[in-house]
Amino acid sequence: MIIIGAVLLILGLVTGLGFLWTIGIILLVIGVALWLLGAAGRAVGGRRHYW
Repeated sequence: MIIIGAVLLILGLVTGLGFLWTIGIILLVIGVALWLLGAAGRAVGGRRHYW
C-alpha cells in the first residue's frame, strides 16, 4: 500500500492530476499507519504483522 501510494503521488505530481495526488497521500498515510501498528506488535486485521 505504501508503494502504490508513492507511485500515485508521483504520477499525480508529474501529470498535474490533483485526484491522483490526493489518493496517493491517503494510501501512503494508511500504509505507514498499518506498518507502524504491525511493527509495534499489535495485531492488524487478525495478523501479528502487516507486509
